[in-house]
Amino acid sequence: MTHISAPDGAPVLTPVSTPAPRRADGETGAEPGAEGRARRRMSLTAAGIAIGLFVVARLAGVAVLALATRGEDRQTLGMLGRSWDSLWYLSIASEGYGLTLRMGAGVIANDLAFFPLYPGLVRAVTELTALSGGAAGLVVAWLAAAAAAWGIYAVGDLLRGRAVAVALVVLWGLLPHSIVLSMGYTEPLLTALAAWSLYAVLTGRWLWAGTLAALAGLTRPNGLAVAAAVVAAAAYEVWRARRRGDGVSHRLWIGAALAPLGWGMYVLWVGRRTGDTLGGYFEVQRLWGSSFDFGLHTMRFVKHMLVHGGRLPTTHLVLFAVAIVIVAAGLLLFWRLIAGRAPLPLLVYSGVLLLIAVGGSGYLASKPRFVLPAFPLLLPLAGVLARTAKARPWRASVLVAALAGLSFTYGAFVVTMSDLAP
Repeated sequence: MTHISAPDGAPVLTPVSTPAPRRADGETGAEPGAEGRARRRMSLTAAGIAIGLFVVARLAGVAVLALATRGEDRQTLGMLGRSWDSLWYLSIASEGYGLTLRMGAGVIANDLAFFPLYPGLVRAVTELTALSGGAAGLVVAWLAAAAAAWGIYAVGDLLRGRAVAVALVVLWGLLPHSIVLSMGYTEPLLTALAAWSLYAVLTGRWLWAGTLAALAGLTRPNGLAVAAAVVAAAAYEVWRARRRGDGVSHRLWIGAALAPLGWGMYVLWVGRRTGDTLGGYFEVQRLWGSSFDFGLHTMRFVKHMLVHGGRLPTTHLVLFAVAIVIVAAGLLLFWRLIAGRAPLPLLVYSGVLLLIAVGGSGYLASKPRFVLPAFPLLLPLAGVLARTAKARPWRASVLVAALAGLSFTYGAFVVTMSDLAP
């Protein structure tokens, strides 16, 4: 795919057959000779800077968490690797599927609700090394987070150039819920697979796009968003080709067919295991208290919180209020992404993630985590930050410092003071 710049500077992408897109800074990424190699080295250097800044941000967040628990009988790495959903993944990694717990209020928790790729990788690390399950989970999550930062940089660099790409990675690493990127959770892995799948789509590498989308579908329920993005982009390319009277590569068809396989195969496997091939997985989710009701449950809960919020613990009110603000901000940023004429696969990917988060009846405090992989939503803000850093570096530094303070403080609050899972 390639793009040109709109009058307002926003990129307008048009799918074409060549996998060498023209970037916002005018580079094609496919120039031969010494000049092309020099530019690739510069891009890799900038990618290294972006990943380095991300790593520094997450290490600082972990350091703040350690300071917050100083003097308490809790280990920082233990909290990161063995909290809430991490325990379910570690159980699957060590024992396989088969755990069901009755948790009160009609909730029946079945580990079939958790997709297999992350615990499978944790199991592989424990088999190949001397690491315990919790440590292996953190290794997988941290490596995935670094790969995600690189993939996010690659997408941002492709569309808007290096400065915006670095800003995009920094913003993603400083989101209020970015503490999850340092925990034994699946969001880092999903984001890594999604970012590189989207990059593959944008550069016409359909087999890679479909394969990575299939793996994303084996990672989390909302990994389906990656498959939706690949299939939508492929359908659009087929439509354009037919209007021109051209054919499309067989790689496109194969990539589009591969994309939903991971998610679909696991859902069908759970269905066969529970005795209801098509509905078994969704029944498992329903018994967890999670279903898709177009946001009706969430709206009723928010109404209840506004009316009777004084009866809730302060920590719960903070978590719920932050969740509402983050989801609302995500919707506004999605509208800005549409107005900026972002590429179709990025719109579909972010839109499906938001739809699942907003329309699902799941736990309100977890909804910001569900949209954490939707990094394309940050593209407009990354553009603003990059321009600010160029024109007024001190102002950009103050802004980043403020975001870091909010992220690290809120992350420590979620892990140490709240009895509710992020």
